[in-house]
Amino acid sequence: MGTEGDASACEVAHGGVEAVTVERVLVVVFASPVARFLMRYAEDLGYRVVLFEPDAERAVEMGGVTVVPEIDPAADVVVTDHHRAELGTALRDVLKFPARWIGVLGNPRHPGPHVTALIGLGVGEAEIARVHRPVGLNIGSRTPAEIAVSTLAGLIADRNGRPGGFEF
Repeated sequence: MGTEGDASACEVAHGGVEAVTVERVLVVVFASPVARFLMRYAEDLGYRVVLFEPDAERAVEMGGVTVVPEIDPAADVVVTDHHRAELGTALRDVLKFPARWIGVLGNPRHPGPHVTALIGLGVGEAEIARVHRPVGLNIGSRTPAEIAVSTLAGLIADRNGRPGGFEF
């Protein structure tokens, strides 16, 4: 038995009803192979995508850089490279804004280098706790494209108040 929401989603999926669009912003921090797929797929999902890349050469390779003077409270922020020297300062700057969701890609079996970097910059525990890691749904992602799909699926699940996976 479906619910009223299911019928609406079904009608949208079959093209009978126009989907209600909500302004979504995805701030992708650092140019990387995952960032390239994340940006492409996020646009298909209705996100306005912004790349923040402090290295001008890397920014040009990704098609430029948009520096956001203020991150919207509804924005999702994904840091795509936890090996970059600028990791701590980039996250510190992002944490000054009331972003809806902030995450750093990385293997959850290893300690997140962002924690040490942020502590070293004097960022408090409450702010550090706003940073999610791991990012995305556990689908066994291996390639940049799979990691991007996992990440976006996780953001959509979180935004919709759902656990992700096959739990309904």
